[in-house]
Amino acid sequence: MIDFQHLPHGPVTLQNVTVPACLLGLPGDLIRTELSLDGGQITGPQPLAIDMKGAMLLPAFIDMHTHLDKGHIWSRSPNPDGTFAGALSTVIADSQARWSAGDVARRMDFALRSAFAHGTRAIRTHLDSTPPQDAISWPVFSDMRAAWEGRIDLQAVCLVGADKFSTDGPFARTADIVAEHRGVLGMVTWVLPDITQRVRDFLAMASARGLDADFHVDETLDTSANTLAAIAQAVIDTGYDRPVTVGHCCSVSAMPEADAMRTLDLVAQAGLHVVSLPMCNLYLQDRHPNRTPRMRGITLIHEMKARGINVSFASDNTRDPFYAYGDLDMIEVLREATRIGHLDHTGHDWCQTVLANPARATGFDAPALAPGAPADLVIFKARTWNELFSRPQSDRIVLRDGLQIDRTLPDYAELDDLMRTA
Repeated sequence: MIDFQHLPHGPVTLQNVTVPACLLGLPGDLIRTELSLDGGQITGPQPLAIDMKGAMLLPAFIDMHTHLDKGHIWSRSPNPDGTFAGALSTVIADSQARWSAGDVARRMDFALRSAFAHGTRAIRTHLDSTPPQDAISWPVFSDMRAAWEGRIDLQAVCLVGADKFSTDGPFARTADIVAEHRGVLGMVTWVLPDITQRVRDFLAMASARGLDADFHVDETLDTSANTLAAIAQAVIDTGYDRPVTVGHCCSVSAMPEADAMRTLDLVAQAGLHVVSLPMCNLYLQDRHPNRTPRMRGITLIHEMKARGINVSFASDNTRDPFYAYGDLDMIEVLREATRIGHLDHTGHDWCQTVLANPARATGFDAPALAPGAPADLVIFKARTWNELFSRPQSDRIVLRDGLQIDRTLPDYAELDDLMRTA
């Protein structure tokens, strides 16, 4: 048996580990190999060797779409009916009443400790940024980014509805705050009479400030909603040349086939990065009282991948009105994406959706297993994908800089005082 609690801290070669071939630039599915560690890096062979009995090994994860500012408010502000509208109104009320700097900081730190324990090493979070919240949450985020440096790399995106966007109103000041804090410019898009012009003006503002763009897009199954096509066309027409991420993209999954494929062709032409949030979309979409949901809400990941579109998966919300569950565990995300999106018979490189693909979209360092790469690794008592996805993997090993971390998760009771009625 492998002692999963006491791997050696010194130089070591992990023999007989299972690794996805795509992570080594090789064809095929899973392969058995060895990996050597020394001084916090992946190295050449070391004298001390351990037979890992086929344990699966992956680089630490990237979670490129989260909401750390919303997380863990469910106990005080549950979604009244499980719908998107219920989530939106509940979060607005909670934020107006409760989101002080101290409240946001404590819940954010709780979430980061959970993600770290599960093996995540980089996170992009959206921050609700309608004034005056932008002036509260962005300084908190910058302090958190500094406090977590060396453990989790952090990026932030402003989250503002398209109806509140203008070039000469409060959004301009929000965009300046984003730039001051080295963030990403973000907006939620839906059908408005002038949405095309708003998107073009948004891209111009991002370009003027040297900022990447990240949109919440068409988080609905209404087939008349196709701001995804408007964003893609705007990127093509304006020549905006920085990374553009589009998240959710639910409505395209419900459109007539020809309309959906035309939209995806535009997305591919524009070079957009897509992030799918399968757990949250499954929770919110097609929810009606006393009616079984008919549709999954997940975007067209297979058709996107076939067109060369860069597709990632991410956690999205965690224990808040938009998604009542979750713990920022990227293995849970990949497991559920596999089940919801039928990834299990459609290629061998889907693990890149939580590794290299989000790195490409965000600019985080790409995970690697080559010599000289950081020894930031997650090791599982699983030898196949079936074994990996059949259990929660709560006994996984997480190595950071080659050293095994304490994986004790924070206790929900820590937040009890924040959950009392205001």
